[in-house]
Amino acid sequence: MDERTALGLLADRLAPTGDDAAVVEDLVFTIDMLHASTDFPDGTTRYTAGWRAVGASLSDVAAMGAEPIAAVAVYAAREFESEELLAFVEGAIDVCDAVGGQYVGGDLDEHPEFSASTAAIGRTDAPVLRSGAEPGDVVCVTGTLGRSAGAIALFAEGEIDRANDLFRFEPRVATGRALAPHANAMMDSSDGLARSLYQLAEASGVGIAVESPLPIDDVVTEVAADDVERRELGVFFGEDFELVSAIDPDKLSTARKASPVAVTPIGHVEADGGVTLDGEVLADRGYTHGE
Repeated sequence: MDERTALGLLADRLAPTGDDAAVVEDLVFTIDMLHASTDFPDGTTRYTAGWRAVGASLSDVAAMGAEPIAAVAVYAAREFESEELLAFVEGAIDVCDAVGGQYVGGDLDEHPEFSASTAAIGRTDAPVLRSGAEPGDVVCVTGTLGRSAGAIALFAEGEIDRANDLFRFEPRVATGRALAPHANAMMDSSDGLARSLYQLAEASGVGIAVESPLPIDDVVTEVAADDVERRELGVFFGEDFELVSAIDPDKLSTARKASPVAVTPIGHVEADGGVTLDGEVLADRGYTHGE
């Protein structure tokens, strides 16, 4: 089974499932796992790895419109080197500090491949799910798309410092909190814009029509060979950890003003019709863990 099939299997056994984080009373919980071979290109510093790994879980908290409380991590490596371990923890602490959460520790494990498992907990009395999008809602995305794709290209080109900087995204916690009162549905874009649109549409039982231009990061234009690759990296690559939301059009202006980062309308929710970009069916492709 691939990841999506496995998730579908578990959905039949565990309910409710399918959102960025689980909701238990007024708390949201999430957990993630990242590996050197699939998530940390050569040149990724341990500081960046700590920031990014914990940031991935904090992004799930952000997508629920929740306030972060705390995060933990498992650090696994073939051997423990003091500078690398301390750098990882510093990255974890700093990303938590950046969004108002607290890093409270974790576990150590010996493993043939450097890996990190992270979990985060947040609080909200009104979580924003993926299942609330309604026809007529405006589909929006925060920030820019393709930042991680650009970083990986720069790692390959040897621009290590710049690539690490791009890899240290700031989880959109403040924006998630700002959008929560206005959004009918929300999720993060870790699997890529296209896959996220399909996930949101499926959860809400709606269609989504998106139009160009999309807010693709300048670094993508810099590293892409042509417009085809630019679209590929910006729309399908994933791992950007921006927020994709469906917002009532009457609340859109207020929501955008409340957000500390740019919130760009890219389309609208339809009663049905699948997911389209500029009137053409958008392929259901994106990041798959383990590839």
